[in-house]
Amino acid sequence: MDKRDRALIFRDRLHRAMEDQGMSQARLARLIGSDRSTISQLLAEGNTRLPNAQLVGECATALGISSDWLLGLTNRRERAADLVAAAISMTEAPRALIDERIFAWHREAAGYKIRHVPAALPDMLKLPELMAWEYEPSLGRTTEQAIGASADRLAWMRQSQSDYEIAMPLHELTTFARGEGYYAGLPEEIRRAQIAHLQRLHAQLYPALRLYLFDARQLYSAPVTIFGPLLAVLYLGRNYLTFRDTERVRAITTHFDALVKAASVSARDLPELLEGLMG
Repeated sequence: MDKRDRALIFRDRLHRAMEDQGMSQARLARLIGSDRSTISQLLAEGNTRLPNAQLVGECATALGISSDWLLGLTNRRERAADLVAAAISMTEAPRALIDERIFAWHREAAGYKIRHVPAALPDMLKLPELMAWEYEPSLGRTTEQAIGASADRLAWMRQSQSDYEIAMPLHELTTFARGEGYYAGLPEEIRRAQIAHLQRLHAQLYPALRLYLFDARQLYSAPVTIFGPLLAVLYLGRNYLTFRDTERVRAITTHFDALVKAASVSARDLPELLEGLMG
């Protein structure tokens, strides 16, 4: 681009940024430690000279915008640090699905496919008795809120236009059925009732709800939820790490699709597996 053309872009964008923020020439001059006449020259109709890099940077900082945008090198007004902060963020994660933020993400993605790799059995598919056994030691009375939130998620899924795909390790269901590992001490009647509940949900909701089981000896996945093309949320335990930039959301979606493609048990074959676990 010709230097004169870039100077015109700078003048136009500086003027727009000042108007958008209601900033006068005098105030901008004070913020950057310069004279008002300097700002007047930058905005002058016939000015075709670019200021030096320091002055461009000081104007951008004072206005909270990108120096590259002022110079016409990008169409994004945000500063690089602000873009990163918007694309990647970390928020506190509750022990169970009590957080309204999770529900807000679901509503935001209404109509899109939601893909989910849970940390254990998905909360929204659990019976209240199982959630009480699982969460009362850590949540106490708050367990009732977790149960209510889980029911809300399932009700939302029933009436929404979103398909819901869940991929989880096969051993999660088999150890649950046997009452081993994490599920040691869980009464058999609750385990049987939960498996029967999964059978009913599959019969009622398939194909809108599809559950795939993969072999964890061949594949691994951290707990993650992908809300259509909008965002991906990685569950770290005490926090959620959220990604909104297209490239990372697409990469995590590709990872999930690989889990589905390599699943040992497809969503269609799930009823047969559940029937065997009941035996």
